[in-house]
Amino acid sequence: MNFASVRIITDDLDRLVEFYEKVMGVSAERPAPVFAELVMPSFTLAIGHSQTVQLFGAGSAVAANNHTVIFEFRVHDVDAEYERLKPFVDEWVKEPTTMPWGNRAVLFRDPDGNLINLFTPVTEEAIKRFSGRR
Repeated sequence: MNFASVRIITDDLDRLVEFYEKVMGVSAERPAPVFAELVMPSFTLAIGHSQTVQLFGAGSAVAANNHTVIFEFRVHDVDAEYERLKPFVDEWVKEPTTMPWGNRAVLFRDPDGNLINLFTPVTEEAIKRFSGRR
């Protein structure tokens, strides 16, 4: 089994795609007007318009209603990313902080309220834990 992607459902596809293009630094592929994918070597972030929910089953997903999942991206330098993203992130949850498990992290919300964590392993244990992972 291979993990293929995470999909976010939104009522404003263009706004969310533009936001994640800035965060991730890649251009989205748009195979359909109601669907986009941001493809990275380690995973794909899919974004679907709420109109696509009917294809999976009425009411199976609700846009802008995530209160349990945190999207996490390992980056080279959290502090540099924080400075880069300041101009277009509206809601910061936590400024750069070194966490007890050895990652330096910054948390913010996307335009739909989804929580995003950018982190860099900084302690010897954390660096070792992530060595060999994509």
